[in-house]
Amino acid sequence: MLVGLATCGSAAAQWLSDVHRDWREADTPPPPPLRTEGLVPFEVSVNSQLRFGVDPASVTLGPDGVIRYVIVAQNASGALNAWYEGLRCASAQVKTYAHWNPGPPAEWRTNPGAEWRNLGGEFASRPAVALARGGFCDGTTPNGRPADMLRALRHGKPER
Repeated sequence: MLVGLATCGSAAAQWLSDVHRDWREADTPPPPPLRTEGLVPFEVSVNSQLRFGVDPASVTLGPDGVIRYVIVAQNASGALNAWYEGLRCASAQVKTYAHWNPGPPAEWRTNPGAEWRNLGGEFASRPAVALARGGFCDGTTPNGRPADMLRALRHGKPER
């Protein structure tokens, strides 16, 4: 009985100290129009056959602390994949809101059952990890305004 109470007390203390327990995701705006011009390139892996870029016009920071953006990936023959994601630096998680369907008709296909996934988890988005490390996150916080995040992605994060 005492062991059970100690375990309960420990769990309650952890819950009470969890600064993220009251966090709520804001309403997610619909995906912006797909753009393939003016993308900010970033590297996911030196061995990748795909070229990755983020649409700078799509990068937003919501009142909920979620960075939302569109990633475009293209191969050498021009085949294109794109997805609309949210990145939460505070919990190191990513959520895919929609994927681009080249059609016909060409359109965003939303994922109404989208779940937050850990950046380091089995189903992590490697591009999201690259964006988080490349300049979107500064530890557990967003790296300033979207312009600051994009500058860091283009030029590298300053050393501390």
